[in-house]
Amino acid sequence: MWSFIKSFLPAWLVAFLLASSLHTFQVLDALSNLGVVITPSEWLSTAWKDAIGLLPTYGIIIAIALLLAFSVVTIIRKYAMKQKVTKPRVIALTSIAAASSIAVALLAMQPILNVTLIAGARGFDGFLLQCFAGLIGGFIYGLLRVTNTSRPLSTR
Repeated sequence: MWSFIKSFLPAWLVAFLLASSLHTFQVLDALSNLGVVITPSEWLSTAWKDAIGLLPTYGIIIAIALLLAFSVVTIIRKYAMKQKVTKPRVIALTSIAAASSIAVALLAMQPILNVTLIAGARGFDGFLLQCFAGLIGGFIYGLLRVTNTSRPLSTR
């Protein structure tokens, strides 16, 4: 369990902070394109305030999405894969699962909440950037998991 926590927390934190920052960038970039002048200190201040403001909602959504994604990867590794799972495969699986989980979470929010909670994900490029944040979080989780786990993995 400790190995999971040591892998999950950094992955979640990076995924959330990256997703939040990319959201802020998308919104402020759209404002800049409308002619609003935004100073670098305002960009940083807004990014920090967005991270704090999104933590109780989007932070929890990302945590749940990643928990589900990594659980599915664990099940696949344990029961569905006949051959030994190499370290690169684990990292690829966790990366793809995390990116997919963010996509599913964003797509599920619209019919459930009748609004896209993350304004920076309303366009296709913003949606992909949010999924990229999940991909990076999954990569970090997979990388930490294969180095923190007590069970040996094949190195092929």
